[in-house]
Amino acid sequence: MSATRDQIVELLRRVSTFANLAEEDLDRIAEVAVPRRFEAGEVVFREQDDGDTCYVIRQGRARAVRSHPGGRSITLSDFGPGDIFGELAMFDDERRSATVDTLEPTEVIAILGADMRRLMAEHPSISVKLIASLAQRLRATNERLARQSFQTVQSRLAAVLTDLVQTAAAADPAGDDGELTIVSTQADLAQLAGCSRESTSRFLAELARAGVITQHRGRLVVHDPVALEGYVY
Repeated sequence: MSATRDQIVELLRRVSTFANLAEEDLDRIAEVAVPRRFEAGEVVFREQDDGDTCYVIRQGRARAVRSHPGGRSITLSDFGPGDIFGELAMFDDERRSATVDTLEPTEVIAILGADMRRLMAEHPSISVKLIASLAQRLRATNERLARQSFQTVQSRLAAVLTDLVQTAAAADPAGDDGELTIVSTQADLAQLAGCSRESTSRFLAELARAGVITQHRGRLVVHDPVALEGYVY
């Protein structure tokens, strides 16, 4: 599972957090990045663990889960190739706010927060660009939450599916005759959209009748991503 310096730089260039960095800055980060591999269902870190490392996915999928009293949990995010998680570790060593585990065999590059803070101290332009990038992500998150407060259940589910389609397309740009496969259960989709599993099941059945998707056990095949986006408003 080795990765060359050039491959790591190319991966970092695809990550929105690092996209505005200069080539020499990406190369500096690649110098301290360490490839790691996790098996399906393996925990990368747990809620309340010390946050000392951030991760960028090369291959595979992971999810962030938040636990609540009484044993309930909710899926906060899904991550695919080119996604970063645990990025606040670049700035401090606060405890993790969620658990991240893998949904399939997953390859990542790990970057120690201490190494990133050293690079930012030595090269202030890196810290300025990283802070600007994180601010953009925060604004995007705020806008998404604001939209969701006014969206119907169907619209929220369609938005979640559209995000997953975009992640799948980024992982496999060639696709399969324009069709894209989403590996996710109805329970996971319901948690991501903040709705019941019954509502999710009804909406997926509606999409299947319209020919937009085909349902399989633990996965969906999206035949018409454009039609799917039409359900988001």
